[in-house]
Amino acid sequence: MQSSLTLSLSQSATASTIPKSNYTLNHALRFPPSKLINLRFCGLRREAFLGSSSLSRSQSLQNKTLSKKINNAISASLSGNGSAPKSFDYDLIIIGAGVGGHGAALHAVEKGLKTAIIEGDVVGGTCVNRGCVPSKALLAVSGRMRELQSEHHMKALGLQVAAAGYDRQGVADHANNLAMKIRNNLTNSMKALGVDILTGFGSILGPQTVRYGKLDDSPGNTVTAKDIIVATGSVPFVPKGIEVDGKTVITSDHALKLESVPDWIAIVGSGYIGLEFSDVYTALGSEVTFIEALDQLMPGFDPEIGKLAQRVLINPRKIDYHTGVFATKITPAENGKPVTIELIDARTKEPKDTLEVDAALIATGRAPFTKGLGLDNVQVALKNGFVPVDERMQVLNFEGNPVPHLYCIGDANGKMMLAHAASAQGISVVEQITGRDHVLNHLSIPAACFTHPEISMVGLTEPQAREKAEKEGFEVSVTKTSFKANTKALAENEGEGIAKLIYRPDNGEILGVHIFGLHAADLIHEASNAIALGTRIQDIKFAVHAHPTLSEVLDELFKSAKVSF
Repeated sequence: MQSSLTLSLSQSATASTIPKSNYTLNHALRFPPSKLINLRFCGLRREAFLGSSSLSRSQSLQNKTLSKKINNAISASLSGNGSAPKSFDYDLIIIGAGVGGHGAALHAVEKGLKTAIIEGDVVGGTCVNRGCVPSKALLAVSGRMRELQSEHHMKALGLQVAAAGYDRQGVADHANNLAMKIRNNLTNSMKALGVDILTGFGSILGPQTVRYGKLDDSPGNTVTAKDIIVATGSVPFVPKGIEVDGKTVITSDHALKLESVPDWIAIVGSGYIGLEFSDVYTALGSEVTFIEALDQLMPGFDPEIGKLAQRVLINPRKIDYHTGVFATKITPAENGKPVTIELIDARTKEPKDTLEVDAALIATGRAPFTKGLGLDNVQVALKNGFVPVDERMQVLNFEGNPVPHLYCIGDANGKMMLAHAASAQGISVVEQITGRDHVLNHLSIPAACFTHPEISMVGLTEPQAREKAEKEGFEVSVTKTSFKANTKALAENEGEGIAKLIYRPDNGEILGVHIFGLHAADLIHEASNAIALGTRIQDIKFAVHAHPTLSEVLDELFKSAKVSF
């Protein structure tokens, strides 16, 4: 998402343009030509010589030509659109203090950069305040409630439990208190390390220049930085025709406050957000109706995993569903009338049904929070609301060229809308601006859905892998193992689940791993790290796992794969 090479405007300007920095660039090229550079692809290592003392004359000329071309491009991008400052207030300014911005800030300080972070709302962003953190607090409650309510499960363990109940406000307070604790921890960690936290909404005024302050016409404050990272995150996406009142028609932001537990709630969308909230609401006594535009529930998951998950997470619970339909109009409840939902056929667009429920949760995904960023001041146009970036997270201008010293990470760029992906992207950017090229392998980033049991995945689904194989001319093999054969899972009376490996039998490359079962979100990281490091199946087969542990599910999975050599 950023250019592979970032050049200083001139060798002579390097020292003067970063007077407060703890690092300097001593060459026009970021990487000294006398050194062996390790181009890291999130662990997949490609070593290349950018030059050596024995460089040929033609190679030297190529480097000089490349340097001249990129410097000319930088000058052209600055002309007619303001000029870069001669000196800077900071080495790095980050707009947005969510998980991505926080991760980038901590890594920048570790690298010796004078860093500031701008936040217009609260530190922690969506993940901490309105997403990952409070939702996991609610899911922790739902998991325990579900276990205590399962008479069969308790009897199998020889336990007797009286009727389980809950205090709605107590549950809500647990989620809110957890978010507050994590938010304070993030704030304190940045302050302790010397990161300046600037309060206000940030926008780009011009090259390497940021304004922050209120969202109005007031002048605000202006600061400059050698490099800028946009990390503004996302907000819930609400389709047209849906009226959100925050009480009976809600988004995930409202649902996390748990101001009520409706008897019957419709959830529009059956992806990660919808599935997790169905787990919470059904555990607390609600009936759920899914409304899904596609022909099957849980789009985006590996189809085989999705089918098993539906059999366990949806069919036995108080959940029904409508697939292949759009909710074109949702009207909040008022004056004693229920919430009304008008459905049309997703293909024909003909009216299909009208539902009347107590509440509706809109879980149709998230939209980038990128308005008012002032990107047009540096010749950048949003694409469907997202900030265009290259593989190094560098922002691209109207012509598709990298904008010098400007980066975008996290949900705002749309590469992978996960909090930990944003953090990884931020760290990758800091690596680059401090002189070490780094390209993040997004196929090595895991994802998880924290239902009971959990779902996790990394890499390609089986259909994606087979499509890739057809294009590139290689074979795909699949192997699976069951939690029912795992001693630890059986001891927990949680044998429902499978792990699935998708791989190349010719060379042992891991293409994807998908897990449905107890602690799947924790187990996936062995596979994720293997992909990141380029570890092949024939090597990971020799890894030793403690017995009895759930990790043996993956041990058996890798051992069951058949590699040609």
